[in-house]
Amino acid sequence: MQTYHIDADVASSATQVDIGGIVLKNPVMTASGTFGYAREFDDLMDLNCLGGIIVKGLSLKPSKGNPPPRIVETPAGMLNAIGLENVGVDAFIQEKLPFLRTRSVPVFANIYGTTIEEYAELALCLDDVEGVHGLEINISCPNVKEGGIAFGSDSRSASRVVRAVKEKTRLPVMVKLSPNVTDVVEIAKSVEAAGADSVSLINTITGMAIDAHTRRPILANITGGLSGPAIKPVALRMVWQVAGAVDIPVVGVGGIMHAEDAVEFLIAGARAVQVGTANFIYPRAAQDIVAGIETYMQENHIDGIDDLIGSIRVD
Repeated sequence: MQTYHIDADVASSATQVDIGGIVLKNPVMTASGTFGYAREFDDLMDLNCLGGIIVKGLSLKPSKGNPPPRIVETPAGMLNAIGLENVGVDAFIQEKLPFLRTRSVPVFANIYGTTIEEYAELALCLDDVEGVHGLEINISCPNVKEGGIAFGSDSRSASRVVRAVKEKTRLPVMVKLSPNVTDVVEIAKSVEAAGADSVSLINTITGMAIDAHTRRPILANITGGLSGPAIKPVALRMVWQVAGAVDIPVVGVGGIMHAEDAVEFLIAGARAVQVGTANFIYPRAAQDIVAGIETYMQENHIDGIDDLIGSIRVD
């Protein structure tokens, strides 16, 4: 498998991590759907300081997403029902990637489909495209051929998606796991067996909000995905479970607002983290988390990130 390296003059060996063959200068990535296509944040932070960028989820054709209202604040988090609005894979390649190529950060294209064939076609479209270093597969989407059941809720469906994608691309493939399942470890093992190079978890937890005065759901879609600090304990638990059960890298996602949150995920066994909802609150959050991890390592006399990853003490 091809390995992608960042220029040596901007990389620090102490914080480098390998995520399925892609070497990141540090373990901090941005979560899909929270960072646009990165250019939106270029005037607000130094993109080159990031370990990786995961762009907004891409479909074969442009999508307008769900009707508003589609975001609502909740205690310690937010619900979103954006509906995966995006420009489509062709417009991404033609209009968004040229900017991303000017930055020295690995780019993961997040992809989703409603059939296995759509996932495979997206993978083929992005294979060998300059500036795309890896794929992240969103398997929390409804499989229209199976009555709308999410691909990620069934180990067999999840593994079929991964195999179809791997057949169409030479890029490293990360699979984003849903927490809305009975056994996330079973799903993780199934996608590993199907050829996934890494897994990221967790995606949002399904929830809803009701206006007590109108007695109606606040979101037009009725339900949405809960993210933010409220889901961090669930995410930490699932990351710890999966990291102990698979041999591929695990990327932790869910409620990471500060550097200490990120450190907790690394201790639990994650090799990298994704910063999501925090980007809406403070656009420089990911940059500050990068610096905060380095400070933590210095203060605790940790010479390399590998000495921190999976260092949880449970005895």
